Amino acid sequence: MSSGMWSEKYRPQTLDDIVNQRDIVTRLKTFVTEKNIPHLLLVGPAGVGKTTSILALAQDLYGPSYRNFVLELNASDERGINVIRDKVKNYARTAAMASSVSFKIIILDEADHLTGDAQHALRRTMEVYTKTARFCLIGNYSENIIDPIQSRCSVFRYGSLDEEDIKDRLTLIAEKENLQIVNEGLGALFQACGGDLRKAINMLQAASANGEIVDDISVYSLLGSIRPDRVQAMIQLALDGKFLESREALRDILINQGLAPEDIIRITYREIMRHKSLTEQMKIRLSDIIGEVDYRLTQGSRPEIQLSTLLGHLSLVGDETR
Repeated sequence: MSSGMWSEKYRPQTLDDIVNQRDIVTRLKTFVTEKNIPHLLLVGPAGVGKTTSILALAQDLYGPSYRNFVLELNASDERGINVIRDKVKNYARTAAMASSVSFKIIILDEADHLTGDAQHALRRTMEVYTKTARFCLIGNYSENIIDPIQSRCSVFRYGSLDEEDIKDRLTLIAEKENLQIVNEGLGALFQACGGDLRKAINMLQAASANGEIVDDISVYSLLGSIRPDRVQAMIQLALDGKFLESREALRDILINQGLAPEDIIRITYREIMRHKSLTEQMKIRLSDIIGEVDYRLTQGSRPEIQLSTLLGHLSLVGDETR
């Protein structure tokens, strides 16, 4: 297997390589065709392709030497007003040379971490140097970016990636790396990554380090977690009215397996929402109870008692389904 970070090695190089966020990619391709782009604001969850999209656009726009026309800064590390006054302004004031495109691109990743003063300085810089530079701001939360900047940008909102897109990408990487991965492993990676493809790829690389088949066991072992079917079995015992048996299953997960109470709550919530025998009203009631138990755990209550209380409520709800 090759060395290096797979998430960087297999990053799409052009807009045509991006298989997800199709509507956004279509709009970005229009900018490439016209050889002109507005200031951009890309917002959405981590690992869904925001930075990849703008780098792919730059490569389509400038060609293989695109790095000569792009300044990429991480605003969470360099978030003060001096960065805007020095690095950004100095780069923005010079025109793009030896290019058919008259402007350069300045990428400010995690722009929602810029200080208020830096954002106000950036607003003026965006106005003054429009002819020589286009700004692309990337962040998770648009509400942390001041309105005057948002009004100067075309806003692209990214959603979480589909399960099919994530699994297809992981399968492609596994094939290129001559790695065996089974469906259970793909499912475990998808559940663990929370829609973050970069995280999923990094976990795949780590899980493959032992040279064996990547399955759900190797993924959950990597995460220091347990397979969800253990929690599913605990939930089903409670729903079947076997409270004491479900409590013993809880003790095994909590004490012998060492799973954190917060992880048990998270997995339990997810599995209850997916449970087919529970009605919507039952899920609403259980969501309220899970929220209460989760709050009590954050306040320092004893995990075993609180989680046992949750199992008791599950048993009472299960009585209604029998």
